[in-house]
Formats: sequence, C-alpha cells, structure tokens
Amino acid sequence: MNNKLSGFNRDLHSQLDLFCELISKNKLIYEICDKIRGLNLTNYYIGAGCLAQTVWNYLSGFSLNHGINDIDLVYFDRDLSYEKENQAIEQLHGLLKDIPFTIDIKNQARVHIWYKEHFGYEIKPYSSIEEAINSWPTTSTAIGIRLNQDNSWKLYAPFGLNDVFGKVVRANKVQITKEIYEKKVERWIKFWPDLKIISWDD
Repeated sequence: MNNKLSGFNRDLHSQLDLFCELISKNKLIYEICDKIRGLNLTNYYIGAGCLAQTVWNYLSGFSLNHGINDIDLVYFDRDLSYEKENQAIEQLHGLLKDIPFTIDIKNQARVHIWYKEHFGYEIKPYSSIEEAINSWPTTSTAIGIRLNQDNSWKLYAPFGLNDVFGKVVRANKVQITKEIYEKKVERWIKFWPDLKIISWDD
C-alpha cells in the first residue's frame, strides 16, 4: 500500500491533519484563504474540487495545482439582491486579481434564483452555507475550508474524508443529475486516471 494512504481510514485525526497540511502547502489556495480572512466575511468557505484535487495530486505525485480548473468561493448573505452579490464579487476579484485561477464566487442564499435557468430544474432555497455544501455533486468534493484569524482551519466535510484520500468519486445524488455527474467524471479522469469511479447506477 502507498505509505501516503496507510492508516487514514483508521484515524480521522490523521486525515484532518494531513488534509489541512496539504491545503497549507498549496500556496495559491493558502494565499486566497489568507487574503479573504481580512475581509468582513464570516459565513464563507473555499471549497469543492480544488480541495479534493490538491489531495489527489499529492497522492499521485503531481504538483499540487495539477488539473485544478477553478476555485469556488462561497458565502451566505440573506440579502438576495443581485447588486449586493455583484458588489462582493467585484471586491473579491479585486483582492484576488493576481491569483492565476478563475475564482467562482457565489452567494449560496441566491442559488435557487438562477439554478433552473442554468441547469434546467428548480431547487429549494438553502437555509445555510452548510446546507449548500451538503448538496454538492460528489462526496469527495462536498468540502469547505477557511482560515481562522489564529491560523487554525475551519473545515466542513459532511461526508468525511475517506473518499478524498481513497481517490473515490461517488455521486451525491441530493441535487445533481446523472448527466452532470458523468461530465465531471469525464473531465477528472483525464487528469487523475487512477480515480476509483463509482457508477451513478451503483
């Protein structure tokens, strides 16, 4: 067994420690987390694919940014106006203008407003940012993290970290469709060919 994997299913604390260590070592993600904590945002996470993919890259011996397409920055503000969200987007893009990734910024309280137009079906409004993360497309990418003022990490991972460290891609069927899931799998397998893909129908 790859010594980078040994023991992770047995010891949640080892998983948490290594996960946070790897995110710290991904200089671009760490820089984003460090810059954002200086803003007046309290209810936010960096999340989704970029976190799991950092771990996959470590396990595969790739550079930590290999295959990462964008960074999801999500927050929760009950002001549902487009103007307020756009103001936040402009502020964050200005702050992160030197980051060589697309930064996808969304107020999760507003997702239900535009979701049907984008994906073809309606969803209920989220009641919290954690409820939003609970619905993200796969168990290994339904993760959010942020850097606290004391340099500790705040991690939200409703499905745990076993699938992340096991390089398992498993659909979270709360909200997505088979088509959305399979498109993600098709892209990811090109960058991480040893991922263990769980079929939508399994």
